[in-house]
Amino acid sequence: MDATALAFLAVGGVGVLVLVLALVGGEIGHLGHPDADGPFSLPAIAAFVGGGGFGGAAASALLPDLPGVVTVLLCLVVGVVVALPLAAGAVKLASGLRDMPTAPTLTEGDLLGSQGVVVSAVPAGGFGEVRLSLGGQQLKYAARSEVALPTGTPVYVVDTPSPTSVEVVSTAPEPSGGTPT
Repeated sequence: MDATALAFLAVGGVGVLVLVLALVGGEIGHLGHPDADGPFSLPAIAAFVGGGGFGGAAASALLPDLPGVVTVLLCLVVGVVVALPLAAGAVKLASGLRDMPTAPTLTEGDLLGSQGVVVSAVPAGGFGEVRLSLGGQQLKYAARSEVALPTGTPVYVVDTPSPTSVEVVSTAPEPSGGTPT
């Protein structure tokens, strides 16, 4: 392997090292400028340097024997041609990850009015368990009720005494057709 290929491989290795540091250390030590974005972000620069180095090394291996300066210039051109789409891809990927929409964390207030079903019988004034459907997730909570509720009873949350418990009322129809008391 000639010196030109080794030099370009070393540059590519530096790009990979910077990218790993940006991904791992970016959260730890805030590598790079915190306001740097787009083509001047650390991942974009690392992708450009790595792509340029590895693209130049590949070109060096494929080119015929040419004078040293011509080989280096052609390797630089090929390296830049390879590096530009890689840097653009890094910008697009980082932007997509940074701007990804996420749902807010559920709070006790989000439980009010939710519906579910009793999974462990709730004794009058005691605790049982209910499964609630919130935000597409099935969540289990400790539940209290003023009246006993057997397993399988559909319920409605009326209060959240703590982050892990709810107070519920039955939404099952009365068997006699009367009104609940």
